[in-house]
Formats: sequence, structure tokens, C-alpha cells
Amino acid sequence: MSGLTTAIAIAGLGVAGLGTGLAAYNGIKSNNNQQAALKNQTTATQTAEAASLSTERKNETATNAANQQTPDISSILTQAANASKVGVGSTMLTGPGGVGGGSLSLGKPTLLGS
Repeated sequence: MSGLTTAIAIAGLGVAGLGTGLAAYNGIKSNNNQQAALKNQTTATQTAEAASLSTERKNETATNAANQQTPDISSILTQAANASKVGVGSTMLTGPGGVGGGSLSLGKPTLLGS
């Protein structure tokens, strides 16, 4: 009987070893599947972000095109017309008469005060 017990024990170890080997194989296969799924998810996320950014830029361009501002030409022409009525010599510093000739001399009636 001792031989039979030994054979049963060896068969049990063989089944246990087979089970362990199968579990290790399934673990490696599962790990590879997880890595592939993570890679696919990362690629999908990057693609979605790029598409979102592209859509955002297109929407911004469309919004800017729809909301273009135009200059108020009549206001600009009115301001230019009013400025021309005041005259060249009228500034905040000199007034409408400009600068007097006597205040420009350097002390002598010749050129550059020499």
C-alpha cells in the first residue's frame, strides 16, 4: 500500500503543480490584458482631448466671426471735424494765440542769441 500512497501523493503534487502553473499563466495573461487595456484607454483619452481642443478652437473662431466689432465711422468724422474748427495754435499749453515772439528770444536780437 505504501507504493499506492506514494503514487497518490505524487499525483496530488502533479495536479497541484499543474494548478499552480495554470494560475501563473492566467495571471500573466491577465496582466498583459490589463496593460493592453491601459494603453488603449490612454490613446482614447489623448484622442478625445485633441478632439475637444479642436472643437473649442473652432467654436471660438465662429464666435469671434459672429461678434466682429466695426468702428463708429460717424463718430470719428465728427471728432475730426470738431478738431479742425479749433485751429492749429490752440493747445492746452499755449492757448489759441500760440507763443509770443518775445518769449522765444535768447536775449539778443540776432540768430541764436549770438
